[in-house]
Amino acid sequence: MYCCSFLSRLGVGMASMSSTLVETVSINYEDFNESFLTCGTCLCTYDGGEHTPKLLPCSHTVCLHCLTRIAASQTRDAGSFRCPICRELITIPRGGVPALPPSFLVNQLLDLMARQRREVIPQCSSHPGRELLFCETCDCVFCRHCADGPHSDTPCDHTVVPFSIALKRMSEILLYRANECLSKLGAAREAVASELRRLEAAATAADDAIDRHFAELRNALDKRHNELKSAASAAATHKRKLLEEQLKLIDAEKTKVEAECNGLQQQVEVREVSSRAAALGARLGDAAALAEPRENAFLAVDFAHNDAHQRLTEALAELGRVRTSTTFPGLCTLQLESSCVCGLEVVVSLRTVDYHGEARSTGGDPVTAAATLDDAPLPCTVTDLDCGMYRITMRPWSAGAICVRVLVFSRSVRDSPLRARVETHAAPELVWGSRGTGKEQLSQPVALARCPKRREIYVLDAGNSRVKVLDDETFAFKTHIVNEGLAGRSCTGIAATAEGVVAVNWRTRTVTEVNIDGSTLRTIKSDRLVEPVCVAADIDSRRLAVADNGARTVFVFDGDGNIEREIDSGNLGLVGGLALTEDLIIVADVAVRIYDSEGNLLSIRATVPKGRGGYGGIALERTENGLHIVCARSIRGRPAIIVLEAEGSGGIVAGCELTEKRPRRVAGLTLLPNKKALLADLAGDCLRLHTYW
Repeated sequence: MYCCSFLSRLGVGMASMSSTLVETVSINYEDFNESFLTCGTCLCTYDGGEHTPKLLPCSHTVCLHCLTRIAASQTRDAGSFRCPICRELITIPRGGVPALPPSFLVNQLLDLMARQRREVIPQCSSHPGRELLFCETCDCVFCRHCADGPHSDTPCDHTVVPFSIALKRMSEILLYRANECLSKLGAAREAVASELRRLEAAATAADDAIDRHFAELRNALDKRHNELKSAASAAATHKRKLLEEQLKLIDAEKTKVEAECNGLQQQVEVREVSSRAAALGARLGDAAALAEPRENAFLAVDFAHNDAHQRLTEALAELGRVRTSTTFPGLCTLQLESSCVCGLEVVVSLRTVDYHGEARSTGGDPVTAAATLDDAPLPCTVTDLDCGMYRITMRPWSAGAICVRVLVFSRSVRDSPLRARVETHAAPELVWGSRGTGKEQLSQPVALARCPKRREIYVLDAGNSRVKVLDDETFAFKTHIVNEGLAGRSCTGIAATAEGVVAVNWRTRTVTEVNIDGSTLRTIKSDRLVEPVCVAADIDSRRLAVADNGARTVFVFDGDGNIEREIDSGNLGLVGGLALTEDLIIVADVAVRIYDSEGNLLSIRATVPKGRGGYGGIALERTENGLHIVCARSIRGRPAIIVLEAEGSGGIVAGCELTEKRPRRVAGLTLLPNKKALLADLAGDCLRLHTYW
């Protein structure tokens, strides 16, 4: 036990009771007792009886009990035994082992410790010899024999313990908390020191980056400097060459003239002099031509012909920046933004704040994330939204426990690790409609279409021979489209066009385009149609693709309603989905088949095992990563939404099963903003909204 000279709470209580407490030095009684007051052989505490401490000639102290046992066991050397500590031979005195001298030092220590333990027990100043008590309920020190106060001899329900025990408890609590505090302060110091070391490393890296970047700039400036000097030198060399050549010509002409003049004074033949004079007259013209320099001496370097110098100065003023951050990782929060479903993207948002809890408005922090699924690594991506928010995305492909750990500046954020459970199925976010004929009721919804421009959803309500028009954001009912081409409860396919919708009627074998008011825009009939079930439209070209399950083919009609080609005639299965673009025709029967605009088969994707199911609708989505095909598929009665790549490997990039509150029969699909898919449940007479990414 630890004895302490200062306990504030208990000290105040004692002062109020006029009690005295002997002040002692801090000492660990257990350690002292084990080191000095315990026999090193039997580990028993020395006392005045059986374990009396005896001092051996070798200066070691051993209790009487151990020495008697050792002397009795060592019979070889009569009258002596060996010290159990240093093995020195000890001679037994005449009176036997009890006659060995006592260890006076150990006995004095025993007496001292006994006095110290007695003196530490606080006593009442009014009643000597009476130990003070401590009431844990009232948090006060008292003497039971004092008449005043609530703790007299009258029994009470308070928790009362001897004050010495309370001292021991509070001392232990104090020391425990002090050790905890010291441990946390040590950890805090190490964290701050580690951050200082990282700061020094970051400062060194920043210096290196600045030096490296400006070295590149200096190299670029030196390169331009050398280019300009080379250009000036080349221009001067060219001019110098021309002028030097002209000087040579002048010198040559001068030499010729001087040669002509030599000997003229001695010449007496008039005809010869006249001939030379004529020749010199001809040379005067050549001399006049050489009198003007053929090249000029102008050579200058111009830096004012454009604003490059100013732009360079401005660019240098804006070149580089020193970024710091006030983000405090211990207050940053994580939030799960999406449901956790197999095959769908899981999004975790990180919101960064500063030391005062204020949200940050800029990004750039070094955020690292690591995710696991049932303790196995799960790839994840961190996206900086540059507004103080970060998105951590991952896509689990199996059910299990997901764990996301996020660090900022290599320190954990407040909610890290974030744990969640990945489910095997996706529940609908919304179920709309019920069986009936009203505005919000359906009867056999067999197909869906959407026009983003008009922000409308079109539901082919075959049982009611109409098209229901809904708002694509609120699903509020807008109107019903009714037309003679929709009659007979036999329309099975619908697509949005520039002016309205187009629907196919398998019973009448017609394709009818109507506007929002229900007026017929055009009707397409053909003797080659047997059982048309699906239709897709290219809004820009007005081309149509019609899947015919009777003819086992897909007919492509041009903008005038004429058949321009047949796709895979007689080889297709029962078509459940159809899509058309300017370049591609995509058909879904028991697989997703991709054809080019000429009808050539490019690839077959995601084949359903024979007799195990098929597709109930497809739609196309153009993303920054290319064209995606979103499909509603059912295998062995288990419906699912899958997303395929139209290009490349064509693998499944997303998908989820719809096994909870599942649709009974998916007959159509259309895409909505924010990665939502709306499914038509033919057997359930309703629409179901799901996330597909």
